[in-house]
Amino acid sequence: MSIHNGTAVEEKLPPLKLIPPPTESIPEADPQPAAKPGRRRLREGVRAVLTDDRTHATYRYIVRHGAYMTGGAGIVYRRAWDSRSTSRYERMQRTAEAAGNIEEAKEWEERGHRFREARHKRRMETLAAMRQTPKAVGAATVAGSSGLLLLGIALAWANGDIKDVIAPAEFVVELIRWAFFIGTVVWGPAKMALPALGLLALWRVGQQRQAAPAWALPAKQRVEGEAITPSIVVKAFRDLRIGELKKAILAMEDGAASMLSPIVTAGCGVEVDVTLPSSVSTDEIMGKRRKLAENLNRHEHEVYVSIAPAARTVRVWIADSGALDEPIGPSPLVTDTSLTADYKSGRAPWGVDLRGDAVLISLYQKMVLVTGLSNQGKTASLRALALWLAMDPTVEFRIGDLKGIGDWRMFDGLATTLIEGPTDDHVMDVTHMVEGVFDEMNRRLQQPEGTVFKPLVCIVDEAQVAYGSGAREEYIDDKGNVKYGAPYGGAKATSRYFRAVKGIHDQGRAVDVEIWEGTQDPTDQNLPKRSREGNHIRAALVLGTKSQAEMALGEAPVEKGAAPHKLRQGLDKGQLVAAGEGVPLPPGQVSLNVRTHYVSNDDAKEVADRAKALRRNVATLGRPAAVERRDELVDVRTVLVAEDRVRTTEVIHRLKNLAKSYYKDWDGARLRKVLTDAGEDTNTFQGYPHVTRERVLKALANRENDDPEAR
Repeated sequence: MSIHNGTAVEEKLPPLKLIPPPTESIPEADPQPAAKPGRRRLREGVRAVLTDDRTHATYRYIVRHGAYMTGGAGIVYRRAWDSRSTSRYERMQRTAEAAGNIEEAKEWEERGHRFREARHKRRMETLAAMRQTPKAVGAATVAGSSGLLLLGIALAWANGDIKDVIAPAEFVVELIRWAFFIGTVVWGPAKMALPALGLLALWRVGQQRQAAPAWALPAKQRVEGEAITPSIVVKAFRDLRIGELKKAILAMEDGAASMLSPIVTAGCGVEVDVTLPSSVSTDEIMGKRRKLAENLNRHEHEVYVSIAPAARTVRVWIADSGALDEPIGPSPLVTDTSLTADYKSGRAPWGVDLRGDAVLISLYQKMVLVTGLSNQGKTASLRALALWLAMDPTVEFRIGDLKGIGDWRMFDGLATTLIEGPTDDHVMDVTHMVEGVFDEMNRRLQQPEGTVFKPLVCIVDEAQVAYGSGAREEYIDDKGNVKYGAPYGGAKATSRYFRAVKGIHDQGRAVDVEIWEGTQDPTDQNLPKRSREGNHIRAALVLGTKSQAEMALGEAPVEKGAAPHKLRQGLDKGQLVAAGEGVPLPPGQVSLNVRTHYVSNDDAKEVADRAKALRRNVATLGRPAAVERRDELVDVRTVLVAEDRVRTTEVIHRLKNLAKSYYKDWDGARLRKVLTDAGEDTNTFQGYPHVTRERVLKALANRENDDPEAR
């Protein structure tokens, strides 16, 4: 407003205008401003120092030696307390009571009682001495002064000088003065040295007992692991993350000492039995093997858990760190050139168990199966048994190596048959060999009772090649048509190889005829159930799965701790888990871990040469003559002609007329077995056993339905 000519005039102001912001806007504040270069360099430097290996080593060094000192002080204190109190006796008494050893508990109670009596007596004697001390000091002073005076009088008399009367007293005073002077000189350095010496002594005690965290110990000591003590075992079980087990251990007044048996040295490790609370099963512990091994500062393969003979008890074997990676000694076959074998009463040196004890295997009338993954030592393990048995000159070998790279070539001149190669032709040859062994078994079974036979051992290595082969026999029927007979290989009941192996398993041991097989990667296809269960010794090297372990060893050993599937492929070469007859199993155990001796090809040749020197020259055949094989069901149908029913004796007579050499040993039981194998049977008519055409035709139909390729 302004005044113009005395009149107020309202002045209108121009409207306000918004001024746009400048084209260059003010930058927004950074919520996290960049650090200054100096600070960033400082941070990077600190990080580099903290992550440097030398910093870690220095940190571990400081913690380690500090822990040695404090740990040593604790150890010395506990020792002093134990020596001045009855805590040791009470602790041992509680442990004995928890273990149920009442006699030992009474003994520790008596020792504690004697200790308290002796301590009371010493204290009473100390109080009595305190009352007698002034009187004793006064008497000693008077006696000493009198002695010095008499000595001075004697010196004065001898020297004729009255001053010598106090000479002895002056000497004693001077001696005290010098002792005081020396004490004042030494006391200064001693005040500084004694604490240092004391700390050094405490450090030494802690260093000897390794009273420092495991991570702070030097690298060598960290790898070696710590000694296994009862407290470590109990803590390892407590920390398995099994709630009921942890509660039970914490509730035990004796510190869970009653759970443990004495820890005993067992080969390259220790062994302890652990009795579990009623709320915890052995399966829970066995399923926590890896966690248990970590709690014991061991690798998984260095801890083995099995079921002990006592109820609710597991047996834990804990290896010394790294001990299982050390090689075992050479085989006695190589080191002892005078070694011989006895098939009936001898035992083959196969290797050592986890305790380091020699494992000696009985092979008398034993069928053997060794299985595992490829290149883990299967052939070497099986061959070591055969090399030992070759030292008995009465044993005959027939060997089929379906790999064919020379692993068994040293048996040329030892074995009567040696076949090497992986093809279907080699499978046929091996099948003929096994069938020949089966026929020899049947011949022996028909000899008079009491006849003594020489042992015959048939070995088929890489048997999975035979079980997986599709080779079949071809023949021309009466009409000129090409027909296929039973397959040589395969896992079905029609397989010639399988049937011969199963027949030897059934009755071979009665006449000292055995078959050993080595096979890879066991499955139902390459290792039929009926075949694997016919073996008396079953051993497995490293396998891939638990189901394979059960196929190789059986379910019972695996359920009780046998674990070839937990061996380390490539690292545990030659280590196998064995079960069955002939294996020296500890009481209550169903399997045994064996670290087998390795006999190289060159050493095996030397051992074989020694075996050849013990026997006459053996002409080794590269392939056996094919045993005559006929389609038995077809022949039965042929001899029935068009008759619906024929007596069994007449059928056998007609079969012998058809092929005398093949059917010469047949009887009613053998004919009946042909029909029962195909799902049919003979029957009786008017009191006599008969074979009916209808059942023979059904048996042929059953076989064709089971194996369509045979049509």
